[in-house]
Amino acid sequence: MGGMLGGLSRFAATEFSFFLAIPTMFAATLYSLLKEWDHLTLADIPMFAVGFVAAFLGGLAVVRFMLAYVGQHSFAPFAWYRIIFGGLLLLYFHYHPWTSPG
Repeated sequence: MGGMLGGLSRFAATEFSFFLAIPTMFAATLYSLLKEWDHLTLADIPMFAVGFVAAFLGGLAVVRFMLAYVGQHSFAPFAWYRIIFGGLLLLYFHYHPWTSPG
């Protein structure tokens, strides 16, 4: 939304947001790997390889779909979904706080 307010097209703003997510995901992955480094073995490599390939292909398919969808449709359904979901979360956490008072 910020990109669109700055004059970008829906497609360019969406594409930029996906590109912006890449360094964040790499940093989170590296942090997680470093944190669990002592628990990893060479036997884990095939599992990581399969997971990497599956996540890459799944992510590629979703990004392609989303870019095609955004090129033809507006963000209105997504915006309404986020507003409703956010409101429900606010209500839930208002009545079910994480910590008890006192």
